[in-house]
Amino acid sequence: MEKNTHYYSKTQENVKSNPNIYTFNFHDYTFRFHTDSGVFSKEYIDYGTFAMLKAFIPNDIDGDILDMGAGYGPIGIVLSTLYKKHAVMCEINERAYNLNLKNIEENKADCVVFNSNLYEAVEGMEFASIITNPPIRAGKQTVFAIYDGAYTHLKQNGELWVVIQKKQGAPSSKEHLEELFGNCEIITRDKGYYILKSIKK
Repeated sequence: MEKNTHYYSKTQENVKSNPNIYTFNFHDYTFRFHTDSGVFSKEYIDYGTFAMLKAFIPNDIDGDILDMGAGYGPIGIVLSTLYKKHAVMCEINERAYNLNLKNIEENKADCVVFNSNLYEAVEGMEFASIITNPPIRAGKQTVFAIYDGAYTHLKQNGELWVVIQKKQGAPSSKEHLEELFGNCEIITRDKGYYILKSIKK
């Protein structure tokens, strides 16, 4: 990838396209994902996303799932298919957004994706669950902005689910979420990844 360019950038015009397709088997489903250079985890689902997919359990609140920083769509598409829930996804990276559109169609998923910087495209909307594998390379300010926006965009008793590595800031994320929500539970630790959950009470 070119210097000063990372996957949490709106445009990847300096990154040469090199398309890829992989198959992901999860529970009784087979998913096909189109990826490319300049997007997060091009070759296969990253372990943090896999840990989240294993750990997540939907709540009983009536409402949609929001996948914030969705990349090319694995979390939103898999969870929507698994739990028969509508998923909304937001992604700033235009290349990832276009791949996400293709992957929604490829997997016939009940999802919609917006090319959006954080919550810009979903202002005024509230969700039963918000899930994020936050873009660490975008910096702590962006990661914490995702947490802060989640509080605003969750329904009462809605849940924020976060996957983050211990070495990339899980303890400080947990501390921030405890201050913001008044609670933060470590759902699981999986190969250095923490799955955190906070409830809007």
